[in-house]
Amino acid sequence: MKKTSYYAQRICWLWMLCTSFATVQASTLLSCPSGKLQAEITAESSSMNILLKDELGSLLTVKTLQFGWEKDIIQGKWRIIREERKSVNETWQTIYGERRHVRDCYNELTLHLQSEGNRKEMALCLRMYEEGLAFKHVFNRTDFWRCKLQREDTQFLFADDYPTWTTLRAQALYKQTTLDGVSQPGDRPQVIQIDRQRYVAIGEAALVDYARMYLGKATSGHGIQSVLAGEVDLELAGYQSPWRYVMYATHPGKLVEHNYFLLNLNQPCRIADTSWIKPGKVLREVTLTTEGGLACVDFAAEHHIEYVEFDAGWYGPENNKASDATTITVDTARSKGVLDLHRVIRHAGNRGVGILLYVNRYALKQQLDELFPLYQKWGVKGVKFGFVDVGSQEHTSWLHHAVRLAAKYKLMVDIHDEYRPTGYSRTYPNLLTQEGIRGDEESPDLKQTLHTFYNRMICGAGDYTNCYYDRRVSQKMGGRAAQLAKRVALYSPWQFIYWYDRPTNSPRRMGGAGNSENIILTDEITPFYTTIPTVWDETRFIQGETGEYAIVARRSATDWYVAIINAGPQRTISLPLDFLDCQDDYRATIYEQPAEGKKESVSIKRISLHGLSVIERKIVADSGCVIHFSRKGL
Repeated sequence: MKKTSYYAQRICWLWMLCTSFATVQASTLLSCPSGKLQAEITAESSSMNILLKDELGSLLTVKTLQFGWEKDIIQGKWRIIREERKSVNETWQTIYGERRHVRDCYNELTLHLQSEGNRKEMALCLRMYEEGLAFKHVFNRTDFWRCKLQREDTQFLFADDYPTWTTLRAQALYKQTTLDGVSQPGDRPQVIQIDRQRYVAIGEAALVDYARMYLGKATSGHGIQSVLAGEVDLELAGYQSPWRYVMYATHPGKLVEHNYFLLNLNQPCRIADTSWIKPGKVLREVTLTTEGGLACVDFAAEHHIEYVEFDAGWYGPENNKASDATTITVDTARSKGVLDLHRVIRHAGNRGVGILLYVNRYALKQQLDELFPLYQKWGVKGVKFGFVDVGSQEHTSWLHHAVRLAAKYKLMVDIHDEYRPTGYSRTYPNLLTQEGIRGDEESPDLKQTLHTFYNRMICGAGDYTNCYYDRRVSQKMGGRAAQLAKRVALYSPWQFIYWYDRPTNSPRRMGGAGNSENIILTDEITPFYTTIPTVWDETRFIQGETGEYAIVARRSATDWYVAIINAGPQRTISLPLDFLDCQDDYRATIYEQPAEGKKESVSIKRISLHGLSVIERKIVADSGCVIHFSRKGL
């Protein structure tokens, strides 16, 4: 009797232990290499909780595995059945970018999970970098075969109602609010200020065949949560989600400096020969005439501009589904013609200038398979996708299929309008850039430009449609010195540099009110403006404040370019010169708005750096400045 009682007690104790272990289990993951960030992962109830901490304490809690399915596929709580760990510490070289070399250093933990009720299996894969936390969901192909995910309610919860910056659309205004003040789902990434020393950015990376994630107000507590743009067919998605991430930095500018974090969460380059992928500046041709095309090509060749892009209307009305993008049929509402595009392409080739073509989504979707091989035959170098559909899994998957198909025919790509990058340019670097940004086309003031810098530029390149001679530059956008600064601060491998401007011998755009006034003048500023690089070997954020000012330093070969954007009153800045190997080896040229000058004015000053460790400048209110450091004797 006593023996039976003993075994019964042991069995009961073991059952209680196993039940407890299945209900609450914990794992820890440290950042690589220093361990300054720590994630504590706990299986509790129907979710997984991830507590992210730094040396000062808690940052936030992520609650994930909260899904909505088309049918009741999961029964019971999740429990951890095993875990796998690995560490990676390597460096890879970019084809182009904001830096030549990227360090990829992380500790990874994969938690294999099983539902208690019906033993369905999936995994939660987590990575910890010095730059932040990333995690994704991986579903068992057998258990989730032909399953539709209708909702993902991953929550990012904070201790208090912290400040945050939101935008409802990729090209909409940013506004500052608080976590509790988030009114409706907005675009990612979203920056949250925990205190003066700690900032996080929440977003997604490696979105290829999944529905886009937006960020809405959390249903409980202070925070935000994922909102999918539509249901997800897991088979089409490869039975895994994109990475969800929480970037971490001591300053919002450092979030931007560390945006290679998203590239590290994408697959390495899958294009064997990338020699044809060449970044550069772009001049937009909008007259849709042979005369205008030849004028743009000649101007581009003379001023070191690598590409000329023919904008909407060259093959007919872009929003008319009957327009045939295999033909050169000018939209008569935009131009009277005549446009001999093949003549312009031949002339451009002879002058070392590439031709890019704009194609609206209607023609792309209807004629995709025939357009790209045809354009390659014509000698076209790239395509700008216009007014693309975004959000749903179908739209997302099609768009990335189009990028891959373009690579097959050696065509580079610029995706315009609402598409926001998640790092796919690492895998298919023919996707050079994208809009998904409130650029100069929208006439933002400098305060909004700085919000764009501190928020949107975290996720990658943004085609900012830079203007220079348009009247709005002086009326609304900080003047021409600020336009120089934007060229450096706002990264895009393809960069349109005279969005509303035309060469002197180009005909006036039909119906282009005021266009005749936007003549590109050539003066002592022109050589500098048109030769600022679009890609970099090194990038450093120096100092700044969100919405107020920013100082960014970028290196190309041995030259350094420092951009200063100032959205507020006159500001005195002190620029340390510690990024230079030896300041005596350099000369500095300063391009800025003179104190008594108009917004159209840009002064040039050359200063000696001998004996200097800091440069101090007074930056005029609502303006910008670029300091170019070049090696002596080069």
